Amino acid sequence: MFNLALKNILFYKGRSITTFLLTFVSVLLFIVYVALMDGSHNSMLKNALKVYTGAIEIYHIDYRNVGGNEYLIRDVKSVEDKLAKIDAIESYTSRYETYALLSSKEQSAASMIAGIEPDKEKTLSKLESALVEGEFLKEDSHNAIYMGANLAKKLKVKIGDEVSFVGGASDNSFAADILKVCGIFKTGSFEFDSSSSFVNRGYFDELMLAHNKASYITMKIKNLDEVDIVNAEILKALGDKNLESLTWKTLMKTMVEAMEVDSIFGYVSLSLFVIVIFFVIMIYGFINVSSRIKEFGVLRCIGLSKLNIFRLLFYEIFILSSLAIIIATPIAAYICYYYYLNPIIIEGMAELYQDYGIISDEVPFDFNLFTISWNVAVIYVLNALSIIYPYFYINSYEPIEASRHV
Repeated sequence: MFNLALKNILFYKGRSITTFLLTFVSVLLFIVYVALMDGSHNSMLKNALKVYTGAIEIYHIDYRNVGGNEYLIRDVKSVEDKLAKIDAIESYTSRYETYALLSSKEQSAASMIAGIEPDKEKTLSKLESALVEGEFLKEDSHNAIYMGANLAKKLKVKIGDEVSFVGGASDNSFAADILKVCGIFKTGSFEFDSSSSFVNRGYFDELMLAHNKASYITMKIKNLDEVDIVNAEILKALGDKNLESLTWKTLMKTMVEAMEVDSIFGYVSLSLFVIVIFFVIMIYGFINVSSRIKEFGVLRCIGLSKLNIFRLLFYEIFILSSLAIIIATPIAAYICYYYYLNPIIIEGMAELYQDYGIISDEVPFDFNLFTISWNVAVIYVLNALSIIYPYFYINSYEPIEASRHV
């Protein structure tokens, strides 16, 4: 049957070339499109994690749901000593966050103020690279404040201006001081830029009586794909039922759900394209089979079974599909790999992206052999399914009737 199928492919050149080209284009576009979609989602996630949220964060178990100074991490050094022994963690830092009232000469605004360790934040987040004016915090900064561009605009302050700070210390007493604006950042997130500001952790600990305390500990891990494994290792190392360790999947649940919805719509759009290709191949195959009814009738009359007819059709589509896939897959994989290493830059958009500090102007691709493999498998399955209707159509004729078909 295989040799006969090969002869039929060479004999029906028009049908063979069309089927080959349709399969070739389907494989090429399918792999490249999925790589682009997955790459965009991965880039979106990585950029979001670089802004401020860590891959994994440790909280007191009631801090996120209840909040308040009663649920701070009370022994930061002990927790950090345990994290230092986990190789999968690249870096970590503690943050003390509170909400306070900031007032300039003209305006007042509520703000989330976080005490951070400037040197560690440079490796964990992109707060420093989001700088648009002034300078980032230093380890010896005293009463300097680093604030979002929209917050600075709301308060009508510039570099060097002073703002008064009034808030609650970690022991629920009042804390107040005069802060001087040292830098202004812009991440592109309106909500974050209009409600966030940062001060040096050493100074803030003195002001807020927060020595060895933290709202949470955030960390960066070496391999983001192993976040669940690393998180399980952290929980085991902590051994404290009052602490919880949460991954970005929980911390950024809204974004995760948005990416899942976007993926669904992306695959729906791609599925429509693939289905169209599938029906084109099936219809073209049906037309071809319709013109070969007499041929199949003669084959049935000389002793070929229905199974052999199915095998003949299957081998024909298998040979054509395999040839197209063998050629298209390396080309598509190379495109994905090349643009995975060298992301496309959108011309004319770089300056706009730079205004937002950390937002990348790259269009990244994802290179994943498993993804490429299942893309190829889907095309194989669809092409195999395309022979089912023509097969049943052929067998709707009796052998003698088919052999006399004109």
